[in-house]
Amino acid sequence: MSRHGNHVTLGEVAQAAGVSIATASRAINGSAGRRVNEEIKKRVQETADRLGYSPNLSAQAVARGASSTIAVVVSDIADPYFSAIAAGVMRGAEEANLIVTIAAAERSVTNELEIVRTLRGQRPRAIILTGSRRIDDPQQAALEEQLLAYDASGGRVVLVAQAPSPFDVVELRNRDGAQELARQLVNQGGRRFGIITGPLELLTNRDRVDGFTEGLAESDLGIDDDAVISTAFTRDGGYEALRTLLSRFPDTDTIFATSDLMATGVLTALRDLGKEPGRDVSVAGFDDIALVRDVTPPLTTVVAPLSDMGYRAVRLALAERGKDGPVVLPVNTAVVIRESTPRRG
Repeated sequence: MSRHGNHVTLGEVAQAAGVSIATASRAINGSAGRRVNEEIKKRVQETADRLGYSPNLSAQAVARGASSTIAVVVSDIADPYFSAIAAGVMRGAEEANLIVTIAAAERSVTNELEIVRTLRGQRPRAIILTGSRRIDDPQQAALEEQLLAYDASGGRVVLVAQAPSPFDVVELRNRDGAQELARQLVNQGGRRFGIITGPLELLTNRDRVDGFTEGLAESDLGIDDDAVISTAFTRDGGYEALRTLLSRFPDTDTIFATSDLMATGVLTALRDLGKEPGRDVSVAGFDDIALVRDVTPPLTTVVAPLSDMGYRAVRLALAERGKDGPVVLPVNTAVVIRESTPRRG
């Protein structure tokens, strides 16, 4: 073991292996250009292992023209929606022998912008950005500019978001899923609907609300603008919005929350108001995060294959670029009816 312990230098490895520093670097970090004799490469790598040398990942990225890391930026790591997508990214990266760097933007485009600027300096092989695109956010253009610059330098960008985009996209069919949910809730006997949604400047929420109202319209059912409550995309947001909704429309019989996380807050708020979820007021969500199968009553929702979306984003990032421009991978949804929306009348 070198006298430097865990801080063995590349020069020490080269000296012990009897090669130049340049040769040792190419043997350990790889090279996009010059190759090293296999016998020498093996000797250098065995020497590095014996001395306890840890290669510099940034140096490997420069030498090979590609890093061994993939970066994923999520809006909120505490939200099961994003953690499920991140789990899929990690599964795909593990199959490709890549390391995943995860950064949380806390639902802020400004934070996303700063994260991407930092990631550009770290040179990951790909950046996967999860989270809804925003409507009329001035920072969105700056974020896109940073991503385009990274893409032009040889990196890959994949969005788990909405098309169209200058980048490859894994796109969940939010509008179609919400529309089908509305149809099935009407078939369950729902007639007086309310919607609890996250911020409507997020395209995900806008698509889910629009799809749901279009599904109701097919049965000549409408919804009052005041019965669409926009709130924080959280459990507590759903809780407070339910109280607002029922203060305005106490005879509401069916509520659609545009995320399962908000729907869990709706269920609790109903009980606190003395109402039994399902029996007195039907509740449905969107995403099918794991916990909604175990709440009481189990929640009707739109199934979004979140982990698979993350996995597919990695496969897309590692694939050849599309010859005809950005690739869009559509992801279909399915409605699952559970006890929170029993048949009425």
